[in-house]
Amino acid sequence: MKKIKINMLSNADSIKGQGVGSAYLEQVQLVREGARDLFDVAINEWEDGDINHFHSVDVGFYFRIKTSRAINVCYVHFLPETLEGSISLPKPIFSTFKHYVVDFYRSADYCVVVNPIFIDKLTRYNIPRENIVYIPNYVSKSDFYPMTDQQALKQVKQKHRIPMDAFIVLGVGQVQTRKGVLDFVEIAKNHPDKAFVWCGGFSFGSITDGYKELKQVVEHPPENVYFLDIIPREEMNAMFNLADMLFMPSYNELFPMSILEAANVQKPILLRDLDLYDDILFDFYLKAHDNRHFSEEIEKLANDPQYYQAACALSKSISEKYSKENVLTQWRDFYSTIYKNRTSSHFITLRKSRNELSKILEGNKTMLVDGSSINSTPFGKIKEGDTLLFTNRGESEIKASAVIKSIRNYEHFDDEETLNLILKYQTNLCLNATEIKKYASKLYLTFIEFDHVVDKSESL
Repeated sequence: MKKIKINMLSNADSIKGQGVGSAYLEQVQLVREGARDLFDVAINEWEDGDINHFHSVDVGFYFRIKTSRAINVCYVHFLPETLEGSISLPKPIFSTFKHYVVDFYRSADYCVVVNPIFIDKLTRYNIPRENIVYIPNYVSKSDFYPMTDQQALKQVKQKHRIPMDAFIVLGVGQVQTRKGVLDFVEIAKNHPDKAFVWCGGFSFGSITDGYKELKQVVEHPPENVYFLDIIPREEMNAMFNLADMLFMPSYNELFPMSILEAANVQKPILLRDLDLYDDILFDFYLKAHDNRHFSEEIEKLANDPQYYQAACALSKSISEKYSKENVLTQWRDFYSTIYKNRTSSHFITLRKSRNELSKILEGNKTMLVDGSSINSTPFGKIKEGDTLLFTNRGESEIKASAVIKSIRNYEHFDDEETLNLILKYQTNLCLNATEIKKYASKLYLTFIEFDHVVDKSESL
């Protein structure tokens, strides 16, 4: 049986210390190792696969997703609103970038989200609900697991000058406003007997939201706060193991990889009480909504062994829920299904001078016609459900797409009957007099009705 070729397209791992890169590496490894019987996985190849899976929204990938005839899948690791508190740009540039991201997602055949709460939000950007699929992140248990080598953990503490006997509260992620870093530091001040360790840095440099204030805090933290900058991922398992708990006071997330990593190590997880966690963590975590209650939870974990063990058990439940077998099955089914249900794409060239694209986008033109005096199927091999890709004459960029709703073939009419037939559909065709005269003389005619029009030229 022919394997389905999947071309993984990403630059997500080019910026250190961001979860998108970790999610990309984990997903590729999972599919490569667990589905080699079905899929042939390539990385950043120029030639299209049967499926192109875009893991990042680079400009080069933007032009590719606009023109590729493969099945195009986009991994949605963030939404425009989640960029607030992450990066700081002048408003016009930020607005343009957010618009660009939305158009990138809308250009894909399928969007994969890592949190089901974002499905409704994507539909508000006119992305069809049936084209959005939820598949959670995954973290390998061979990379993140409970360690028994206490001497190795002791050496890591020594390396980073972390107190040997302190209760260690671990924070993981980029140093950004939305990650709640300032709250992390304020809470640490209330617990001078505990060590608060943050693994992560300024992955986006000076454009990080709140950069000046955060940089000042990082360079001059309280005595019990340790900012370790970006730790290589291969060293992070030790960091989770030496910690007593994971504390993530983020104000906005999708599905942090650090939560799954801590769950694999079976450490208590304390998060801000956000709706976005409800559908993915199933109450298998501790939560609070302000700094006072965060402090109370930390104190209870540090001093109540029974409460602590119960919290560890919750994390173990998360780890079991997102097992390799469960997530791999979802990817195998998803790729196989979209390949099996694939439809053909047909390029349709439009004339700018006749404003055909505008008529289609405005909903005035919902039908195409082609005619021939020798070929009984002027449009060739087409079928209902196939995709029409509209381009302007002399241009290669796809301006819009639509789905074939119905196909009607007619033959052996005389000129008067053919003319009457064309006039019958003229409201949907929007032909000019020259075109009407042209098609009225054809022996064979095919009318294609289409719907589900998507404007792919709104980006900039």
